[in-house]
This record gives sequence, structure tokens and C-alpha cells, in this order.
Amino acid sequence: MTADSFALAHTQAHLSPEREIAQSDLGRAALGLSDLAWDITDGTRPPYNVIFTGVAGSGKTYRLQQLARAYSETRPPADRAALLDALVGQLSWRELLCLVFLQQAQQGKTLLKVPELTSHPFFVAKAAQNQRQNNLSNTAWSVLMIHSSKDSATVRYSQRAAQAFFDKDQGSSWFLLPESIPLLADLQTQLDDYQTTLKQATVTTIERFCLVSFHPAYGYDEFVEGIRPQMGANGHMAYEIRVGAFLQLCDQAAADPTHRYAMLIDEINRANVARVFGELLSLIEPSKRLGMPDAMQVQLAYSGKPFGVPRNVDIYATMNTQDHTLVPLDLAMRRRFRFVTCLPQPQLLGTVMSAGGAQVELSRLLAALNTKISQLLGADSQLGHSFLWQIDSMADLAAAFSQVIIPQLAHVCGQQGELLQAILGGQIIELLPTGQTQGVSGGFGYLPTSNVTRFCIHQHALYDAATYQAIYADD
Repeated sequence: MTADSFALAHTQAHLSPEREIAQSDLGRAALGLSDLAWDITDGTRPPYNVIFTGVAGSGKTYRLQQLARAYSETRPPADRAALLDALVGQLSWRELLCLVFLQQAQQGKTLLKVPELTSHPFFVAKAAQNQRQNNLSNTAWSVLMIHSSKDSATVRYSQRAAQAFFDKDQGSSWFLLPESIPLLADLQTQLDDYQTTLKQATVTTIERFCLVSFHPAYGYDEFVEGIRPQMGANGHMAYEIRVGAFLQLCDQAAADPTHRYAMLIDEINRANVARVFGELLSLIEPSKRLGMPDAMQVQLAYSGKPFGVPRNVDIYATMNTQDHTLVPLDLAMRRRFRFVTCLPQPQLLGTVMSAGGAQVELSRLLAALNTKISQLLGADSQLGHSFLWQIDSMADLAAAFSQVIIPQLAHVCGQQGELLQAILGGQIIELLPTGQTQGVSGGFGYLPTSNVTRFCIHQHALYDAATYQAIYADD
């Protein structure tokens, strides 16, 4: 029995807590997949291609992180008692005693008395399997004498077996006959495998996903395959084909068809998607996957190998709908994906208490801001709930507004002071008279502007709960 067979036979795979949550109705709803027959344990179901879209901070990347956990499997450490039972279960009493001698020899002990043999964990486990509690010493004595050397000067026994393994010295200590040790090679291998498996008996996590983040320079060679220069031993430059992230995942999935695998792509529209996928654009379509009725294969551009995308590979991606500088997805790409809109979720936010006891309801604050933003700038300019996530104090809230929210809104407003004031209110944003230099000292801060209505920020107001309450007072 090999070390792998020990682990395979006696280590049961368990779903991680995150995977169990993702499998639940609540988990599917949280991921926006509640209307899909979403089962990540079924390797034979049709594949899913899903893109999570939404504004910044609406939880798109968080969904990828949850999916990464869902496509991971945690295996507990091997059960030591089960491994021991597997080791001794098929052994005869003679083999069992030989195994004890081999294990003790590893610790430098070659002479053993019968009480030492019967108290050894291997012997105890074998007796427990056989439901034996009595006369264990007699069993050990009998086996030792039956398999003792016929030339022994200390053992008087007439019904010896043909093959001898043991002998006894004058002090009644037993030992393995040197000439018998070559006959115990298989037992020694089983002992070594058992000990190796015990050393490796730790919690392991199997990750059946690949997470990449697209960027403007990301290309086909990183995702599918590419040619890389390699300096040879003779000093000459050679070129070798390197397998990309998606092909590596597909190879793993093809070798493990009973499990599902996930390709996770963050910010898919930051790269030129048609160039990144290349000839794989047709292959990712669910109906064209290997094992599906209309399965397709193509020859890869560099290696020339035939390739098809396995049916047990799901593709999930995120797409920011707010950044209009990103590359739009073409229709060929869009029709191969299902789109799930991730909306801001203000209901996830709590409250913040000021030093004076006044409360700022962050959920109402975000909802009111987004209502005004949608009316003035459009829904794609809304703020995601992560902008106000983990806010525990007025100082945190003030920092979130001055360092993140106001710069974000000033950018989408095109630095138009009137729009910014209409959203945040006059307590935070003050319009400056034409010609006045921006950046007044004292309680003011400012953002750089061009030839538009200049404004300043009342930094001190960001620490006052009433400032935020005024934003959602009329909601």
C-alpha cells in the first residue's frame, strides 16, 4: 500500500464553509446566480459564462473572491487511527510482529521482550480489530516460537514453520534473524509509506480556479500561449512555447472531469478581449465545449495543437460600467456571456456615532447620495457601498469623504462646482466667486480645477454629523 493510497483510502474530502455557503440559496442570491441551476460539484452540467457588471465599489471583485473560495476544497488531515487500522488490518500475526521489529529497529532497538511487543501500538491495534483482550501474551509467544530458528539454542518447540524469522537470546529478548530481513522488503515499504503519510497529515486546500486581472498590456501570450526567448547552454537564443493561464486551467479540468473549475477575470474590459482570447472566442461558448453536442476544436496559433475548452470550466469576470475609457466588449463577446448587474447595497451599512451622541445612518446617506447622483449624472456614476464600508467613527467618515468620495465625484462631475454642491450640499462645498484664488486657508480645502466654476471644501464640516444628516434629511 503506497502513501497515496493511504491518504486516498482514509482522507475524506470535505467542502469548506465558504463552499457550503456558496452552494446555499443565500449564497447563490448573494452572487447574483440565484436563477441558475448553479452546482459547482457537478462536473457534467453545462458551463456558465458570467460577467458581473456595475459601478466601482459595488462588490464585483468580492464576488470573484467568494467564487474562488467556492471552487476550493479543504481536505482534513488523515485520521491517524484509520491509517493505523489500514496498516495492520491485512497482516497476519507473524507479519505484525515483524513490522514491530522493523519499526523498533529504526529507533536502534533490536531486542524486544514479549511485554514490549504486546504493548506496541501496532499490536494493540491488531488486537482491537480482532476484538481480542485476553491471552495476548500467549498469542505472541506462540507466533514467535512457531517462526523461530530450528537451530535456536534457547527455543524448544517442535512444530516450527518452514521459514524462520525470530530467535531468542539468553535473557528472553527476541530479535529478527538477519537472514529473514530481505524477505521483509514489502513490509518495510508499507511501514515507510505509513510513516510518510503521517508526516504529511496536514490540512490541504485544493484550488480549482485561476484568478487573473486584465490590463491594457495583457495579451494572448499570457492567457492562451506565447513564445518566450530562452538562452540555451551553448549561449544561443532559443524560443519555447509557454502555456498561458487559461490553457493551464483547461488542462487541469480535462484531467479531472468530475469536478468544476473556474477562470476568474477581474476587470475584463481593461484589455482588448478579442485579442486576448483569439481563436478561443468560439470555443468558450457553452454549446461548443468539449462533451457538448456542438463541440469544437481549433489548432492553437503557436503550438498548432488541437484544443477545445472542457465543459467543466466556468468563466466569471467583472466589468466596470463607470469607466468609459475602458475597451467596450464587442457583440461577439457579449453574446457568449450572461451579465449580472451588481447594484450598490446601502442596506449593508451601519451607523456612526459622533462624540456628541448624534448618529449618521450610512445606509440612508449612501442611498440619498446615489439618488442625487443618478438624477444629475446618471446611474453609472453612483457610489458602491464599499466607499462607506468599515466606517467606525466620524474620523473614518471624514477621511472617506475627503480622500475618496469627493475626489471621485469631482472627477465624474468634470470638476463642475455647481454639480458637486448639488450632490453634497453647501455645508461641504462652497462655490468661489469668479476670479478668487482657490485654496483659502483655515477651514477650507480645495481640489484643482480648470476653467470651470471653482469651489472649496469645508474640511471641518466633514467631522460634523449634522453635515451628513442634512444630505439625507429629505429622503
